[in-house]
Amino acid sequence: MNELLVSLQALVGEANVRAWPDIHDDDTHDEAVAGVPVVPLAVVRPASTDEVSQVLAIADAHRLPVVARGSGTGLSGGARPCPDGIVIAFDRMSRILEIDEQNHVAVVQPGVTLAQLDEALAPLGFVYPVYPGEMTASIGGNVSTNAGGMRAVRYGVTRHHVLGLEMVLASGEVLRTGGKFVKSSSGYDLTQLLVGSEGTLALVTEATLKLSPRLPHRATLLAPFAAIDEIARVVPPLLRTGLAPLMLEYIDALSMGGITQAAGLDLGIPEGVRTKTAAYLVVVLESTHAARLEADVDAVAQLVADLGAFDVYVLPPTSGAALIAARERAFHVAKALGVNDIIDTVVPRATIPRFLAEATRLATRHGALVTGCGHVGDGNVHFSVFQPDAARRTSFLEAMFAAAVEMGGAISGEHGIGIDKQRYFLTLETPAKLALMRRIKAAFDPHGILGPGRLLDKPAESVDGETGR
Repeated sequence: MNELLVSLQALVGEANVRAWPDIHDDDTHDEAVAGVPVVPLAVVRPASTDEVSQVLAIADAHRLPVVARGSGTGLSGGARPCPDGIVIAFDRMSRILEIDEQNHVAVVQPGVTLAQLDEALAPLGFVYPVYPGEMTASIGGNVSTNAGGMRAVRYGVTRHHVLGLEMVLASGEVLRTGGKFVKSSSGYDLTQLLVGSEGTLALVTEATLKLSPRLPHRATLLAPFAAIDEIARVVPPLLRTGLAPLMLEYIDALSMGGITQAAGLDLGIPEGVRTKTAAYLVVVLESTHAARLEADVDAVAQLVADLGAFDVYVLPPTSGAALIAARERAFHVAKALGVNDIIDTVVPRATIPRFLAEATRLATRHGALVTGCGHVGDGNVHFSVFQPDAARRTSFLEAMFAAAVEMGGAISGEHGIGIDKQRYFLTLETPAKLALMRRIKAAFDPHGILGPGRLLDKPAESVDGETGR
């Protein structure tokens, strides 16, 4: 161990290697509410691709497990360390290397946060539109999980904006894929293979990202409904209008009460409307021209009213921004209330009413309370699950994920599988598909050092079942 630490310190500097017991608590976990922190052998903070390459070569030679860490905002345990391995944390690799205004791309290191990139792009009239709700999240983490968020209904998810990558294989070999071009028909698409691979195939050290114009005018509409089923029926005709909303969200009444109370936000909804509302539809529109936006708002408001909303409120700009900010904080509100798990199941959007009805039935059977909100425009349902009994909670999740898959959906829409959803993924995914994924994993990482215990591998056992120490 001492020789290993000396080698790592020689590469990245003594101050950038921490070993047990001198490891900060933040480096032992991510934001997943399930699972417990794990203390690794060491946390290494490289500053360059070359340093990452050399660290991985050492780890591969010693067969040491390696877990990549960005900002630690993940919700599936993906950044939770292995007790017998090392963490490569990317917070020192946080430079925006280039903003190419001619090609509409940004080239960034993995530790760059969404907030940092947005601040640099705003004066130039560009936006990186992936918006998972946590602006302190890192680009590397977003690439790792194929992050989505509220803007996915219009702009898609991370994979739709990653044009190229620099990656380091487990052996230390450095590869580049893609580039500033927007299409290619030249061999296997290794860029897209890496997106969503959760740090199990290679470590991303640079990303080339597609940018979009930043539209100057925006409006937020809020429509209360008697049932979530009614909201789901609004979505297809709304999208058929061609207006392409920036956000299309549902928030159930219980969640709306929680997030607005936590934010101290009064949206001016009359008491008589609130008491009969089961869920709210939130529509955010944007445009290049104020007059065009006004016409779009009128068209959407009329459509939503005709399809059963109690009323349609066009929020003042400050209230609209405050509501979206409060929606972003929904996880933190649930965490403060003692939530036992957070899930992000995705189903075909037309199936949302049936899935929610089945989830409610299963929750009642298993004694769980589920509340939530979600990206109703793309079928991504976010549940806060309150059931402190681990066995009953697991049984509920098993049944609910199975229902989602049976309806043509998937376990995770944007948070990833990580460690915490692995058991359900391995049970419900097609065996032939898992076998193919494992062969791909073996080609990239023959010794299996990258991200063991998550996604495809058997869970790693810690020494004491908790911290690994």
